[in-house]
Amino acid sequence: MPESKLNRITDAEPADSRWNWLYRLGGAGALLTVALLPIQIGVFIAWPPPGFQPTSSAVIGHFAVLHHHALLGLINLDLLLIVDQVLAIPIALALYIVLRRASESFMLLATALSLVAITAYLASNTNFSLLSLSDQYAAATTDAGRSLIVAAGLALMAIYTGAAFRVSYFLGSIAMIMVAVVMLRSNIFSRLIAWVGILASVIGLGLFVPRIGLYLAFLSLPFLVIWDILIARRLFQLGRGKPDGTAEP
Repeated sequence: MPESKLNRITDAEPADSRWNWLYRLGGAGALLTVALLPIQIGVFIAWPPPGFQPTSSAVIGHFAVLHHHALLGLINLDLLLIVDQVLAIPIALALYIVLRRASESFMLLATALSLVAITAYLASNTNFSLLSLSDQYAAATTDAGRSLIVAAGLALMAIYTGAAFRVSYFLGSIAMIMVAVVMLRSNIFSRLIAWVGILASVIGLGLFVPRIGLYLAFLSLPFLVIWDILIARRLFQLGRGKPDGTAEP
């Protein structure tokens, strides 16, 4: 038997029913992530956001939407992505438990990077602070007062689009690549899932390419959807007690 095939078999983690609830929770999180994506895209298409650059016109535009349609304004400012980040926590933990036998140190590092990425994103999203400022802006009675509120909004928008978001995006992509590489060493997940994850992450890192970065990031979305669906399917199988050493086709 080829050595690579032998390594994949001996790295399998014996089934452990103690973690079935976490596998199911991670699977549900992955499916909910997929379900939220068309909602976010649909809102962006139907009601395009005022802009994401820290400019006075963009800030005032967001204030107007947030004041009159709070939920729409929050979704335009990635409310659903906050939900996605929270859902990513049980997914990351479930993948660690499943794959730790294949490479415990690698999975520990990948999980730590994932959690740091999630924390950085949650810290960078200032949508609820902007919601509060939108009410203050609507209630302001002087130009000087409105100018101060817009200045505060500019600072929050700068945080929202600044370094923390980019750090979060980069660390999350690297963590996903690391998890996929471990999958290639294990027979718990198929090679298809692993390569889809690697492809999604590598294409997604194109965000940092000047001028076309945003388009490359959007190009990675179909692969991320496939990844989440396949991950959910496998985690639900494990949650039902299917032996960890049996990868789906």
